[in-house]
Amino acid sequence: MQKPLRVGVIGVGHLGSRHAEIYAAMPGVRLTAVCDVDAARAVRLARTLRCRSLTDYRQVAGLVDAVSLAVPTTLHAAIGQALLSRGIHVLVEKPIATTLADANRLMRTAARRRVVLQVGHVERFNAAIHTAIERLRRPRFIEVHRLSPYPFRGTDVSVVLDVMIHDLDLLLALVRSPVRRVEAVGVCALSRSEDIANARVQFASGCIANLTASRISDESIRRLRVFQEDSYLSIDAMAQTVELAHKTGRTIRRVHLPVNRRAPLQDELAAFVRSIVTKHPPLVSGANGRAALALALHIERAMRRHRR
Repeated sequence: MQKPLRVGVIGVGHLGSRHAEIYAAMPGVRLTAVCDVDAARAVRLARTLRCRSLTDYRQVAGLVDAVSLAVPTTLHAAIGQALLSRGIHVLVEKPIATTLADANRLMRTAARRRVVLQVGHVERFNAAIHTAIERLRRPRFIEVHRLSPYPFRGTDVSVVLDVMIHDLDLLLALVRSPVRRVEAVGVCALSRSEDIANARVQFASGCIANLTASRISDESIRRLRVFQEDSYLSIDAMAQTVELAHKTGRTIRRVHLPVNRRAPLQDELAAFVRSIVTKHPPLVSGANGRAALALALHIERAMRRHRR
């Protein structure tokens, strides 16, 4: 009988605690430790989920085979590198890092130690996205709105790295064409980095994408519209719904496509575990995370050029 995979979670704030809860209920997995610099928070969660509580990520050595890393973005590279170097599989929350050099280092270490490095672009596991991809042919124009209330966390980086990067990863997966041109504007409102951003991305295929991201909205919105010849798709990633509008003669017919709604985070973590057990590459690899980061940094440079 195969031993359960020993998994830990480093950083058990809002998102990390959800990772821990899902692992604790997952067949074939044993949640062995949760780690957070807030000792009281780690202890509370550990008592609930019946695992060890730690305050230093280095203490996970020998206790885990794999970890979810849900710490502030600026710590991804240093902690991720330390874990991968010890031969521990890592699911790092998005973005993979804050620099391409750090992303490259994480990828090289994972390859050298032959461990899984998966990046937490959870929308790749959204059933509405899967349904839409089945109807995509050659996108010509993509419009994206991702808005949310001010989080009071994650604001150590801009809204591009914090929020928009989800859609940049999706964009690269949907279009699959080199980026040719980027224009962007951004505004700092409640943070020292941009809280609202708009980007226009042009691909070699001719497709153009217009993306808006805000972390100071009154409401939460995650919507995409993808236009192609004779039809377009309207995707609500929060509600997990997809509407297809297509031209038939002189009329526009709208159809709600069936979506097998699922829990994206649960599917993401299950895919991470499956990749480790089967030794198959993860759906969202370090290379995918690096590509999304490269586009995000390109957008940030464009924003700052525009601001001068």
